[in-house]
Amino acid sequence: MNFNEFISKYDFEGSVVLLEGKRDVKENEKAKLVELGIKLAENSKHLIARSGNADGADFYFSQGFSEIAKDRLEVIVPSKGHRKKHNVAGTTYNLDEFKFLKEDNVIYETNKNTKNKGLVDMYVDGVKNRISAKAPYLIRDTMKVVGHNEIDKCNYAIFYDDLANPKQGGTGHTILVCQNNNIPYINQSVWFNWLG
Repeated sequence: MNFNEFISKYDFEGSVVLLEGKRDVKENEKAKLVELGIKLAENSKHLIARSGNADGADFYFSQGFSEIAKDRLEVIVPSKGHRKKHNVAGTTYNLDEFKFLKEDNVIYETNKNTKNKGLVDMYVDGVKNRISAKAPYLIRDTMKVVGHNEIDKCNYAIFYDDLANPKQGGTGHTILVCQNNNIPYINQSVWFNWLG
C-alpha cells in the first residue's frame, strides 16, 4: 500500500492510527519520523494519531504530527506526569485515572504475553513494588492498540523498529498485540518509501 492508498483507506471519522517505536532512533533517521508525522497530519482531515509519549520514536512522530494537528494527537501515558514537558498532544489519557479488573480486555490482552502475567496481575491487585512497576507500561502499550472504555481501538499501526533485532521490548509487545487482534501494521521498511 502506498501513502495515497493509506490515506484513502484510513482517513475517516473515528480512525485511530498508532505511531510508535523504539527509543533508540538512528541519528540520520530522526527527521524521517518527524516528516512522516507532518505528512500524515497535512494529508488527513479525520485521522487521529495515537502515541505512548515515550522518548525516541514516539517523540519524533508526535513532534511532526502536532505541528499541524495537535488537536488530533492523543497519548496514553503509564502515570500522571509521565514526560509531561515532552507531551505535545491535544488529549492525554493517564492510566492512573483508570480502575482495571482482571476481566478487562486490555488486561487479558496484556497477559497473553505470559512472561508478564504475574506482574500485571500484581499491578491490578494494587501491589506497587519494583516488580509491578513495569506493568503500567505494558498495559499502556496494549491499550494503545485495543483501547479501553471510552478509548477506541486503533485501526492501523505504524512502527519504527530495530530492523536488525525486530519485535523486541515494548515495541515487540505492541506488535504482538496488533497481530493477536488483526490490526494491520507496518514498519519503516514500508513507510520510508512514503516520504519524498
